[in-house]
Amino acid sequence: MTRVVLFNKPYNVLSQFTDRGMADSDRETLSDYINIPRVYAAGRLDRDSEGLLVLTDNGRLQAQITNPRNKTPKTYWAQVEGIPDTASLTQLRKGVSLKDGVTALAEVEQIDEPTNLWPRTPPIRVRKSIPDTWISLTITEGRNRQVRRMTAAIGHPTLRLIRYRIGNWTLDGLDSGAWREA
Repeated sequence: MTRVVLFNKPYNVLSQFTDRGMADSDRETLSDYINIPRVYAAGRLDRDSEGLLVLTDNGRLQAQITNPRNKTPKTYWAQVEGIPDTASLTQLRKGVSLKDGVTALAEVEQIDEPTNLWPRTPPIRVRKSIPDTWISLTITEGRNRQVRRMTAAIGHPTLRLIRYRIGNWTLDGLDSGAWREA
């Protein structure tokens, strides 16, 4: 029987079970939160990103989720600096030119700040003179730091990034640092 674990990864936690960084490092890893043998993350989230991480003991499922050819949709909530206009949001939808090529089509909409958010520690930097906006982006690629690079390319750097959905799995009902079996 396949095990699937949904984990709400907190900010500043590595998406791996061990820290292969510096020998004296005290960075948090998945092992600080999950004590289930032989499950592995299907994909990654950067240390400075939060949200849904799917772990499984099934290599085929892991490959299905992570292989870009399968186009598994992933939805992110991004708090960005400034207020993107219609043209900027359209650019995100149609594809943004990055150093490693143009991104695939994306579903993008401006949203209200999600009501079920947890506080981030440390909080994002806030500039009183520059407003911020929340957008929802659904992509089917998985390039390194893709959402952050996309929003920066349209002139609206990401301040906070949360992965809300992978395929049919969501963060609903999961507090930061909590996990459950799907």
